[in-house]
Parts: sequence; structure tokens; C-alpha cells
Amino acid sequence: MALKPTIYKFAISLSDVDANRYEELALTVALHPSETIERMMVRVLAYCLNLDDGLEFTRGLSDTDEPDLLQRSLDDRILTWIEVGEPSAERLRKARNVSEQVLVYTFNSKSDSWWQQVSADAERLGTSVFQLDWHAMQQLAALTTRNLSISVTIADASIYVAADTGTVELSVQTLSAV
Repeated sequence: MALKPTIYKFAISLSDVDANRYEELALTVALHPSETIERMMVRVLAYCLNLDDGLEFTRGLSDTDEPDLLQRSLDDRILTWIEVGEPSAERLRKARNVSEQVLVYTFNSKSDSWWQQVSADAERLGTSVFQLDWHAMQQLAALTTRNLSISVTIADASIYVAADTGTVELSVQTLSAV
């Protein structure tokens, strides 16, 4: 019998100072059985960082043909393909062939060695790559509960997350920007 995903519900007060966007979000996110809480939280933060019409969570790990997040236009074109983790150069090529913009959010302890391997391909393909601090992601995961109200403030390449159980500041390092 296949394991079922664990459902998390987030009430997010989003303040994106850089984009002058202030929203109240209610998100329901499925944690895949093989996914870590850190990875799920990167998906949530990527959603907050790229909030726009047509942005949605996909089946992600449950369907290897889909990214973690996807933004479609009204005529069903793929505008933005968002990967979380360390996708292969081949996966970046595939994403670039079907979408106008490809973004990658890498976050774990092996992301530096992954970047050394794919940086030339990512830059040649016009992929924007952002690295979140692994230790801060671990701290954020420790604050995460299945029903969580948080405040997310984005300003100057930093993300501040405040919950009833504590706060975390995450730096966002741009490895490649298009």
C-alpha cells in the first residue's frame, strides 16, 4: 500500500517589501512521503517569492514530468517553471524548452557541489538560481506544524519568518539571475 501525503495548512501574512505586495494567503500543501519538511518549506517560500496570477503548486515529486510550482498564462502557456532542490542539467533544458522562465531554489548541504556541476548549463540556458541557507531552513522546519500561522517578510535578499513558536531569518543568495 502506498504511503499518503501529509497535509499542512498555512495562514500566511505576506509582506514583500521589494515587490510592494501585501497579501493574506491560505495555503494547503501536501508533504510527499519522501519529502523533507525543509523541502516543503522551500516550496512555500518559493510560492511567496513568486506570487502572481496563475502560480500553483503541482504534483511535484508525485509526477516527475512536473516542476514544484508552475505559472500558466490565461492561454495555458507555461510562463514560469520553478524547481526546488538540485535538478539535472537535462531537466533544466527540458524546463527551458517548455517555459518562458525557469527558476531554481536550492537549499541543502550539497547545493554548492551541485552548482559547480550545473552552473555553466544553467547560465547558458538562462536559468535563475537562488540558494537558501541550509541551517536557516533547518530552523524553519523545526518551527513548522501541520496548522501554522506565519508572517513572511521579504526585503533586500532576506526572508523573515515569524511564527508563534519562533522566528527565522533566511538569506537568499543569487547564484544566477536572468
